[in-house]
Amino acid sequence: MVACDLIVAGGGPAGVSAAVYAASRGLDVVLVEARAIGGVIGKVSLVTHYAAVPDGLSGQRFAQLMFDQLASAGVRVAVDPAVRFDLGGDEKLVACASGEEYRAPFVVLALGTTPRFLGVPGERMYRSMSAVADGPAFAGRTVYVIGGADGAVKEALHLSRIAAKVRLVCVEERLACIAQFRKLVEEAGNIEVVPATRLAGIEGDGSSVRRLRFESVASGEVRTMEDEGCGVFVYAGGTPNTDLVSGQVELRGGRIAVNEGMETSLPGVYAAGDVRDKQVFQVATAVADGCIAGVRASAAFLARS
Repeated sequence: MVACDLIVAGGGPAGVSAAVYAASRGLDVVLVEARAIGGVIGKVSLVTHYAAVPDGLSGQRFAQLMFDQLASAGVRVAVDPAVRFDLGGDEKLVACASGEEYRAPFVVLALGTTPRFLGVPGERMYRSMSAVADGPAFAGRTVYVIGGADGAVKEALHLSRIAAKVRLVCVEERLACIAQFRKLVEEAGNIEVVPATRLAGIEGDGSSVRRLRFESVASGEVRTMEDEGCGVFVYAGGTPNTDLVSGQVELRGGRIAVNEGMETSLPGVYAAGDVRDKQVFQVATAVADGCIAGVRASAAFLARS
């Protein structure tokens, strides 16, 4: 059993922000992260539109900077998936897969999201999860990016510098991304937008893709496209990681409900980042959430000391 002043569950921008702000106020902070510091942002090609951060900064580099910041702040980091939360008492408990347990009077839930699957045949076998990690394997080939929002289009732009051809498939009649990205798509030269279309299935030989099936949103007509050895990257949003805390904290629309102070329905429990109910999901808002949660948790801890 490891005792501390504050447990931060999640190592994305929200969790790192909460941990750093709390540590700066003198709290003994343990940050528990399932995989690696950075969360979803650590896997994207570029961090864009973050104040004072150039658009050429990779997600991987951004994650490394967060890791370094945690070390400088003296935050203890445990890369160990949480398997159980007990949040109802005065002392909160987070149990991890290794068998280690962490106990503290305050917790920040910065649990993030898990990439959503479309649920179409062949997706789990043939879908690539990261343009940065998997993109080089498709150099000089065709890749399909499924999704028309900012995240999907940004990764399509990254892939356009690797692949011979990028087909950007979206259910909307027009890309749902910001104007800046739409203009870059038009200028890329090797990106074809396939509107009003959804992926219906992926077929292959067990090791690589052979063909894809697409369905027209308007007519429901399904057509098959032969494209041996192509890449398929699906960006269908994310599912909030609330399974382990559902039934303990109030959820709203599948995400954790909080007030302006990032306080949940349980005393001493805060939530921040993409796991909480809000309207704008960006790195900037995640960092702001984490700042508020870390500051408020610190004030509550110091008030009882």
